[in-house]
Formats: sequence, structure tokens, C-alpha cells
Amino acid sequence: MNCRLTDLRHKEVISAVDGARLGYIDDILVDTNCARVVAFVIFNRKFFFGIFGNNDDFIIPWEKIQLIGEDAVIISCKIPKTQKSPRKWLKFWKN
Repeated sequence: MNCRLTDLRHKEVISAVDGARLGYIDDILVDTNCARVVAFVIFNRKFFFGIFGNNDDFIIPWEKIQLIGEDAVIISCKIPKTQKSPRKWLKFWKN
């Protein structure tokens, strides 16, 4: 199966471990020395006009990819949950 980057960008990434939907592929990392795909990248999704949101990008190594289907990419790793920090005004009221 041949696949272009534009085709990959429309595929959703799903974890086979916990069934989490991680988003869509935004970029790929390629080793230019041996012309191989190293990883897929899912960019951080900031919300509210890009002002809020402080998560890192997801980098999924090629070894963790189980299946590339027509509509989705299945991976064999669990993405750690990010904890939201309490808001500054909540800290103010607690003091």
C-alpha cells in the first residue's frame, strides 16, 4: 500500500492499549540518511485561540505503529494523561 503525507494527515490515531483517540497525524519524522520514516507527530492542540493549553506534542515511534488502515492508525502504546494545574485565582482564594 502506498500512502502520501496528505493521505496520512486525514487518518486518526487510536491507541490499542486503552482505546484513546489521540488526534490526527500532523507531521512525520524521516531519517534522511536511510530514507525511512522514524515517527509520526501529533501537534499540541491549544484551545481558545491558542492562548490556553500547555501539552507537549505526541511523537509516536515507528515501532509502536501496529496498523495503518484506510481511516485510522492503530498504535501499541499508551499516552500518559496530562494533569491540569489549578488556576492562579483558585490558589489566591485558598490562601
